[in-house]
Formats: sequence, C-alpha cells, structure tokens
Amino acid sequence: MPTFICNAVAGRLTPVQKTEIARSITNIYHEEFGSPRYFVEVIFHDVAPGNYYLVARPAPADKISITGEIRSGRTDEQRSRMVQRIMQDVAMASGAAEDMVWVHLLESPFADVLEYRRVLVPVGEENAWFSSLPETLQERLKPLA
Repeated sequence: MPTFICNAVAGRLTPVQKTEIARSITNIYHEEFGSPRYFVEVIFHDVAPGNYYLVARPAPADKISITGEIRSGRTDEQRSRMVQRIMQDVAMASGAAEDMVWVHLLESPFADVLEYRRVLVPVGEENAWFSSLPETLQERLKPLA
C-alpha cells in the first residue's frame, strides 16, 4: 500500500541516489511498521526545470519533496519517527541539506486499497491477509518480505 512519490528537479538525483533512496524508504517503512517490504512502492518524478515552485518562485535546485501514502492505523510516534528518518536518509543519499528535504504522509483507510488482487486489512492483520493469497503468489512474495 505505501506509495512514496519523490519530486526533484530533473537531473538532481542520479540513478544510484534513486536506488539508495528507494532502498532506504522501503527499509524504514518495514522497520517502523513491521509491514512486508513487498508493499512499498517508490516513484520518482523528475520535474522539468521551471516547473517546481516554492513560495511562488522557482524552488532551490536542492529541493526534494516526498509524499507518502500509507494505510491508516499507525501511531503519531511511528509516523513522526518515519518522516524524520526518511528526511535524514534522503538528505544523506542525495547530498541535500536536511531543510531542503520535505516529507509528507497521507493516510488511507485500509478498505480503500487493493493490492495483489486483495483488499487490504487493518494494521496487524497482515499475516491473515497473506495467507489468503494464492500459494504461487505467496511463494513469489516471501523472498521480498
């Protein structure tokens, strides 16, 4: 369910940096929430120069904005810890100053999300959800958890 969109001016992030950021966000999500890694999507939008604004002016070249949509049911502490960690790791991977990395989380009710042909379940019921998947899909996903 978690989908993270990373916006930066085109050319700002190298393929290596993007891979490191995607790996970091995936691991942070798994570590903070205990959910399997196979749920995490990270999508990079390379914004054309002149199409990224902050305070009605072109955004600084180092500005990176990440919006993550997650399933509701996490505590305030978990979410706060997660956005802090993402900000720090993205800054480190990209070489940007921490104040140039903004992270926003949006929550969706679990019943509004369908993945792997199944509607998601409340936080904490992932094992039952996983068991409901076809055996071939379970085998494909196990190594990715």
